[in-house]
Amino acid sequence: MNKFFIMMGHAYKNRVKSKSFVITTVVMVALIFLVSNLQSIIETFSGEEDSREVAVLSENPEWYAALEQTLSTNEEMELTNYKGNLDEAKEEVESGNYDSIIEIEADESGLPVATYYADQIANTGESEPVRQALEQMKVLQVTQDANVAPEVLQQINQPVVFELVALEESAKTAEELEQTRGIVYIMLFFMYFSVIMYGNMIATEVATEKSSRVMEILISSVSPVSQMFAKIIGIALLGLTQFAVFILAGYIGLKQSADGGEDTFLSFIGLTNIEPMTIIYAVIFFLLGYLLYATLAAMLGSLVSRLEDAQQIVAPMIMMIVIAFFLAIVGLSMPDATFITAASYFPFFTPLLMFLRVGMLDVPGWEVALSLGVLIGSIVLLAVIGARIYRGGVLMYGKSTSLKDVKTALQLSKKEK
Repeated sequence: MNKFFIMMGHAYKNRVKSKSFVITTVVMVALIFLVSNLQSIIETFSGEEDSREVAVLSENPEWYAALEQTLSTNEEMELTNYKGNLDEAKEEVESGNYDSIIEIEADESGLPVATYYADQIANTGESEPVRQALEQMKVLQVTQDANVAPEVLQQINQPVVFELVALEESAKTAEELEQTRGIVYIMLFFMYFSVIMYGNMIATEVATEKSSRVMEILISSVSPVSQMFAKIIGIALLGLTQFAVFILAGYIGLKQSADGGEDTFLSFIGLTNIEPMTIIYAVIFFLLGYLLYATLAAMLGSLVSRLEDAQQIVAPMIMMIVIAFFLAIVGLSMPDATFITAASYFPFFTPLLMFLRVGMLDVPGWEVALSLGVLIGSIVLLAVIGARIYRGGVLMYGKSTSLKDVKTALQLSKKEK
């Protein structure tokens, strides 16, 4: 057991002191602070900008008055009833006297048709308020021509009241589902990036030791199962360290952006009143999912002896988590779909899809227990098979990027016995 902890600590210390870990952590912390304070940063650098001067060309004075009244609350735009022609207005824009031009004409039905002129039209935020105001003008004119009472028009524009009510007593309410979606999103991304980042790390850790021939010494003094799980747990502690730094940075950043408010961290990201069981399930499925993929990564890493081959050998594992991730994204809008239910029992999809179902639906306890049993059984089975492959794989050298080398590794494992 002492050797196990020594190897685990070695795997952790080597990675936590590496330049790649430090640089990645620093860059991510900086990015978290940037995103959480993005609004403040934009306001700091943008300063107080003058309102945009807009020239309006219209033969109908009522249209200009209606447009001016509609946009009166927009402090970023100042309208001017331009008396010249379009060519003169364009020259005014080129000389910098105006920022843009709005030409309003009447179509065959007498309704307003507008053209927006500006040096650059890439920023739709400048023209969109004008378009919306003109749409309101058009609707108002059509209803007036049809002698529609203003009260009727108000009723037409009023949004319909539409409520979602679940008949099952145990079903989640619409508010609870919105809350759950937040933590499901977080779980999906954490699981996805953990497998890609730390799975690759485990595989390269094994390949690095093989390339230095240290493995030949270790294999004679420490059992392959101890070696494999020492690396898995060591990298897991590394991941927990990095995630703790990220969460702390996010908490501090969001606190700063709150400008002294009393809102909690969870309320900042839209996660309040989360059921405790949902959080417990998130932790359970995350840890079991990590163990499953980490065990597979260690087994695959033992088949190669070069770092460049490690990236290629773990490609099937990466593909599985990518498929699981996209299935989960689809399942967020249809968690009760048959294919989501069936896929949630496939061990490599279970951590994401079963947690999705548990969070979004009222899943019977026996289904959760069955999925956990399948997941734990798969981890044990993969650990047993992986240990045998690991024992033989760590003694394989040379170019090896094919899964057919599993047979060779098993044969070497039998010889070691």
